[in-house]
Amino acid sequence: MEARRLALLYSHLCPSPSPPAPPRPPLSPSACSPPHDCIFCLIIRGESPAFKLYEDDVCLCILDTRPLIRGHSLIIPKSHFSSLDTTPPSVVAAMCSKVPFLGNAIMKATGSDSFNLLVNNGVAAGQVIFHTHIHIIPRKAGDCLWTSEFYRVCIGVP
Repeated sequence: MEARRLALLYSHLCPSPSPPAPPRPPLSPSACSPPHDCIFCLIIRGESPAFKLYEDDVCLCILDTRPLIRGHSLIIPKSHFSSLDTTPPSVVAAMCSKVPFLGNAIMKATGSDSFNLLVNNGVAAGQVIFHTHIHIIPRKAGDCLWTSEFYRVCIGVP
């Protein structure tokens, strides 16, 4: 089963030049209902498109539509929680338990050797969509993704 999931994830991140794939089935229903009409709730209910990499009973992983780098993905709980501190520990644990599998698959698919795991929790931390989510951001040495790395590594300013 894990090999099949890895192959599916790899095929999504590194598509081969082949005929268009048939339409993907909608994501499974969400426990989130109006007034929770954030984009993630719409995706979970199948009312907005997303490129799904993984799904189980508690969470799903999709490609970010505004990626910082190729393979940037989001793990999202299927139930609506506005922030990490309002998310039940069991849901956070279920999401985090997927990180090793998804992180390794994303690294393999993108040719990366590392990844950042990121949560923006609250306005001051940069949270834009108020539905708990975890970013998996694949990294390569010298990719200069963050400003501090850009100055230190890419242009040589200490």
